[in-house]
Amino acid sequence: MAVKKKLYSLSGKVQHYNWGGFEFIPALLDISNEENKPYAEYWMGVHPVAPSTVGTDEQPLDKLIAQDKEGVLGEYIAKKFGGLPYLFKIQDVKDILSIQVHPSKAEAVKEFAKENAAGVPLNAPNRNYKDDNHKPELMSALSDFWLLHGFKPKEKMKAVLNRVDELESLLPIFEKEGYEGLYRHVMEMPQEEVNELLQPLIDRIVPLYTEGKLTKYKEDFWAARAAVTYNNGDDIDRGIFSVYLLNLVNVKKGEAVFQPAGLPHAYLEGQNAEIMANSDSVLRGGLTVKHVDVPELLKHVKCEETVPEVLRGEKDTKCETVFITPAEEFQLSYITLNKDESFSVRSRTAEIFIVVSGGAKLSTGEDKIRLGSGEAALAIAGQQVNMKATDNTVIYRASAPVPGT
Repeated sequence: MAVKKKLYSLSGKVQHYNWGGFEFIPALLDISNEENKPYAEYWMGVHPVAPSTVGTDEQPLDKLIAQDKEGVLGEYIAKKFGGLPYLFKIQDVKDILSIQVHPSKAEAVKEFAKENAAGVPLNAPNRNYKDDNHKPELMSALSDFWLLHGFKPKEKMKAVLNRVDELESLLPIFEKEGYEGLYRHVMEMPQEEVNELLQPLIDRIVPLYTEGKLTKYKEDFWAARAAVTYNNGDDIDRGIFSVYLLNLVNVKKGEAVFQPAGLPHAYLEGQNAEIMANSDSVLRGGLTVKHVDVPELLKHVKCEETVPEVLRGEKDTKCETVFITPAEEFQLSYITLNKDESFSVRSRTAEIFIVVSGGAKLSTGEDKIRLGSGEAALAIAGQQVNMKATDNTVIYRASAPVPGT
C-alpha cells in the first residue's frame, strides 16, 4: 500500500546517558530540563531501542516503511537492506565517552546469535551485541570537538611512552611485541598492577588539572579528567592507558571523522551530528559505568597504527557539503543557507533533514513543513525536496549512497 505523503515531520527519541550534557540538546529541541537530566543523544531512525515517529499522528517510522518499502526507501535500498540502513543522532558529550570498538558485520551476526543462544536478554546490562549489524560511523562536529581515534603511529607512540615517566616501562613491551602486545598487556594487567602503575601518574596530573594548568592539546588533561570522572574507590580505570596510546584529535566545527569497524576510539568533549549503520553494538574497554568486556574487545580491536584523517567535506553544490566515506549504509551532508535563500535536492532514499540553527520551509509537491531549530523532517525516496531559509540556516541531511545518483 503506497504511503499517502511524500514529506513528514519526524520526532526522535532522547537518550539520557550519564556522560551527556544538560543544556545543548534541550536548547536545540526547545524543551525544559527542570529535572536536570543528562541529555546525551537524540536518535532519529528505526532502531528498536529508540524508534522515531512521523506525522501528527506519531506513526512509528518502521511501520510507515513497512507499508511500502520500495516507495519509501527506493528500490535499491529496499532490496539491499530491507529497511532504513542508518541511524542518525545528535550528541552532546560532557564527560568522556567510553573507550570502544565496533564489530564487523560477519562478527556481529555470529556473536549476536551466540548471545541469543546463551539466553542473554537484549536489555541485560552485560549484553554486548544489541543487534546483528556492524556499526561504521561518522561524526561531524557542531562545536569544537575532541576525540581519541586509533593507535598512535609508531614514532609518536614511542615518544609519548618516553615522555611520560610513569609509562616508560611500557616502551620495551611495545618495541618487542608491537601494538597488539602492548594493548593486550595493559588491558589484561591485574588491577593491582594497574593501580601501582597509574597511581603516581594520577597523583601528579590531577592537581594540575584541578588548578587549570593543563591544556586540552595534551594527553595529561584528558587522563586527569578521566580519573576524576571514572575512578571507583581505590581502583584506577585502565581506560586511562588508552588516553596515551590513541591519537588525540581536535575537530573544528563542520569537520568530520569516520570510524570503521575495529578501530578503537572515544569521544571526549563537544557536540556533533553522528550517523552510523543501524546498530547499537559496542565493545567497551574502560572510562564508562557501562559493561566492560576486555576479552570481547580484544577479539575485535585492530591493533595497528592510524594516521587520523579529518574530513572537511566536498562541496557538492554551492550550498551542500558532503562527507564521503566507504560506508554503504549512510551518507551525511550539511546545507548552509542565507536568509530567504532557496535550495533543492532529490532524495535517494528515506532521508532525514534536521535544522541545527535557523529555520526553513521544506516542500515536496503539495506537502509542506516549516522547521525551526531542532526540528526534523523525513522525505521518502525520489522526491525533489525544496528548502527556503527563514533565517541564516544550517540543515544536516542523512541519506544513503545509491549508484547512479
